[in-house]
Amino acid sequence: METAGGDAAPPPQQQRRNKSSAANKGKKGGASGGGGGGRWPPVKPKKDLQVNRLKGTHLLTVPNFFTSAEAKAFVDIAENIGFTHQGSLGPLKGEAYRDNDRISVTDPLLAQTIWESGINKIFEDISISGKVATSLNPNIRFYRYTEGQRFGRHIDESVDLGDGSRTLYTLLIYLSGKGSAKESSGQALVGGETVFYDHRGGVVAEVAPVQGLALLHLHGAKCMLHEARVVKKNIKYVLRSDVVFA
Repeated sequence: METAGGDAAPPPQQQRRNKSSAANKGKKGGASGGGGGGRWPPVKPKKDLQVNRLKGTHLLTVPNFFTSAEAKAFVDIAENIGFTHQGSLGPLKGEAYRDNDRISVTDPLLAQTIWESGINKIFEDISISGKVATSLNPNIRFYRYTEGQRFGRHIDESVDLGDGSRTLYTLLIYLSGKGSAKESSGQALVGGETVFYDHRGGVVAEVAPVQGLALLHLHGAKCMLHEARVVKKNIKYVLRSDVVFA
């Protein structure tokens, strides 16, 4: 994953040598634009969301946050916009390995729509150092991983948005994966799991892409090292934003 502005940070030992310039290049990659212009599909408010927290962590999963129709509509629009390849110099140069395709748009209305469709309710009782969740970062990113693509172990950095606001959680919404219509047609996604590690390199959690599933985790100083494993078959699509605290 990456920072709220598009930057990916490698594992801490690599950070000490060089923060990921892959991310700085990432700000230039992909399509960008302001305002929704009515191009995005409607996202209905969700009731009775099931929020699962992995014991002992700040990792949350929310099944069916997007319906199958909503997820597919976002994929279709993203493909119409067009993706740009995102790479990196790799671990030997102090950057997390990265190979995927990306779109970045700045759209406060889309961010507000997703926030008010249920993310806001998830964070009603969560505060961090006296700050409470207020919104989603209007910088919305779409990721596409085709066969053989992956994103190596890294952390997501927190970004100061000014006026006392800072991003503290990563939001990923899987737009493809188990449960999609393609699964029954023999085009199921294989691979692409998001895997979290502890400080010793042991696996803490492995989240397989499920269409419509939202994944939330702390980023910044308390971010767990994680990676997006290689896609072995078909295409993985993800929507990314960040939860803003103030």
